[in-house]
Amino acid sequence: MNVILHQDIPSLGRSGEIVRVKDGYARNYLVPRGLADVADPRNVRRLRHLKSLAEHRAAKELSKARAEAEQLSAMAVTIRKQSSEEGKLFGSVTNRDIAEALAAEGIELDRRNIILEEPIKNIGVFKVPVKMHRDVEASIKVFVIYA
Repeated sequence: MNVILHQDIPSLGRSGEIVRVKDGYARNYLVPRGLADVADPRNVRRLRHLKSLAEHRAAKELSKARAEAEQLSAMAVTIRKQSSEEGKLFGSVTNRDIAEALAAEGIELDRRNIILEEPIKNIGVFKVPVKMHRDVEASIKVFVIYA
């Protein structure tokens, strides 16, 4: 019997795949637990339709992320912090500080998408990568200046 999987099952396949299993396994385990549906023509058409909708939605999100990344790459953010005379900051600049500075300029961005390997601890100009989408990354110029 052919079934359409709803979830990833390690021994069978991934979600959305059509796999061949024994009739009893499908009737007694997969279908009653909602892990799969019988792959009749109606369900196969529905699966194809859902896949096309998902592909369309993913392409739309990707183009939106690219446009936002282009806009974000052109931006620069200034953060004022107190520092010593040698240029060392009292404290540090974190992804939260950068997200707040962006919010002050009208751009809402989740702080977890701002990728800092370690907090900024000196005065200067830094390029900070921002993850916009799984396939799209932008970079923001961050100016850290003396307050």
